Amino acid sequence: MDDLTLVIPAKHEKESLPTVMEELQKYNLKIIIVLEKTDHETIKSIEKFNCKVLIQKNKGYGDALIEGIKSVETEFFCIFNADGSFKPNELEYMYDLSKNHNYDLVFGSRYEKNSNSEDDTIITYLGNRIFSFLGKILFSLPITDILYTYVLGKTEKTNQLNLLYKDFCLCVELPIKAFKNKMSIISSPASERKRFGGKKKVNAFKDGLKILISMLLLRFK
Repeated sequence: MDDLTLVIPAKHEKESLPTVMEELQKYNLKIIIVLEKTDHETIKSIEKFNCKVLIQKNKGYGDALIEGIKSVETEFFCIFNADGSFKPNELEYMYDLSKNHNYDLVFGSRYEKNSNSEDDTIITYLGNRIFSFLGKILFSLPITDILYTYVLGKTEKTNQLNLLYKDFCLCVELPIKAFKNKMSIISSPASERKRFGGKKKVNAFKDGLKILISMLLLRFK
C-alpha cells in the first residue's frame, strides 16, 4: 500500500495518537498528521515517528481534512482517526475495493453485517441511523453509515469536489458531493473501538443540528 496516504486530524490527541502510530508501523504507507500550530503537546508526542506534520492554516475538523487531502501526493488517501477508534487491519479490504474494484470512495460502516461500535450510546446510535436514513431519502446514497469518516479513496477525484465545510459537517458533504458528481461509492464493514484516551470533540446535539442543516442546504442547492 505504498500508494496510500493516511490523513490523520489530531487536535489534542497526545494520549491516543502515539499508540495509533505504533499500530500503523507495520503497514507500508505514508502518514500526514494535521495539527494546529498551538498544539505543542500532540506534536511532541509523535516526534519519534516517520510522518509528515501539516500545520493547519485555519481551524476545524473539516478544514483539517480538506488541507490534509490536498497535501496527499499518492494515488489513494484514507481519513484515519487519531483516537484509536479505527482498526488498521480494515485498511487492506477498503484499499482493495478502491484499487482493484475501482470504487472512487469506500466508506467504513458500523452497520454492515459483522460490524459494530463499542463507542455508540443510544443517542449517537439513533442519530447515526437517522442521518444515514436521511442520506438515502434525500440523496439516494448507497452507504449505510454517513457519519463514520473512515473513508478511503482516490485522491485526485476527491480533490475535485470543492469541499467547503470546515467543521464536522464535512462528514456528510463528502459522500453527498461525491455521489452528486457520479463518483462510485460503497460501504465496507468496520468495527469502531472505544477511543484510547482523551475526550470526544463532537457534541451530539449541537453538531447534529449543524449537520442536519447542512444536509438540507446541500439538498436544495
